[in-house]
Amino acid sequence: MINYILRRLGYGLLILIGVNLFTFILFFALNTPDDMARMNIGGKRVSQDAIEKWKKERGYDKPLLWNTAKPGVEQATDTIFFERSVQLFALDFGSSDSGRDIGYELRKRMWPSLALALPTFLLGTFVVIVFALLMVFFRSTYLEFWGFTLAVLLLSISSLFYILLGQFLFSKVLKLVPISGFSGGMDAFVFLALPVAIGLVSRLGAEAILFRTLFLEEVGKDYVRTARSKGLSEPRVLFGHVLRNALLPILTSTVAVLPLLFMGALIMESFFGIPGLGSYTIDAINAQDFAVVRAMVFVGSVLYIIGLILTDISYTIADPRIRLG
Repeated sequence: MINYILRRLGYGLLILIGVNLFTFILFFALNTPDDMARMNIGGKRVSQDAIEKWKKERGYDKPLLWNTAKPGVEQATDTIFFERSVQLFALDFGSSDSGRDIGYELRKRMWPSLALALPTFLLGTFVVIVFALLMVFFRSTYLEFWGFTLAVLLLSISSLFYILLGQFLFSKVLKLVPISGFSGGMDAFVFLALPVAIGLVSRLGAEAILFRTLFLEEVGKDYVRTARSKGLSEPRVLFGHVLRNALLPILTSTVAVLPLLFMGALIMESFFGIPGLGSYTIDAINAQDFAVVRAMVFVGSVLYIIGLILTDISYTIADPRIRLG
């Protein structure tokens, strides 16, 4: 198992190198350092001296990938790519194009994102599984029909609609929660209650239909009939046998989305004014801040690889046959 994890980490490192290089090339294929300087300084009517000063202050006056003016190793190290991308592997995120410490921003903004992501993930997974199992428990009845209809309805509506409806109903009309903003400590519950509820509802439809299909496939297998013949109740069969044997595809669809949850729901954080990693990424994209964008792409890639490794480890916990094999 350890060798397998180490091998996956090696593959992950290769993926990180490829993603980092591709992000760098793609960004500078669309923007030159001069374009970045004009945008940050204030438009097209900027003197060349001001542009050169901005580039020099932020290290964008150097060659992109190879510096022929330097001797030896400095030809590779004294470049924009090395100083702005390679050092990410040492978790040195540097400064944004606006001059702020990216590492400090990440440490500060990860907590609001986690405060939104963890309840959405844990509560959402629990509610979706229970809802799907209830549809299977009441299969071939009106309860299953209306439950499936509700899931299809939820699936067919954009999450943006839930956000607008929730803000209008619970913030404007009922005035139960603030329409946007964030606060630390216990006050965070007031600001996060509506985003978490909307995140739960928006993922309920699609995942409930998927899990229902998985559970229905398991219900027809021999081991379920054997369990029933031994006198086990239907709830115990569903929760004790069907759920356990359907865990592998469920883990694939849940653990793998952890990086996306940690990065924050981009739309959710923007609409509710939550100062998390998602809104930080959107602000950087709008400002074409390459330093922040490549840092967030790197962090997202790392988290995605960790999520895949956690998925593999959870497989061995859920199914002993994988561990023994």
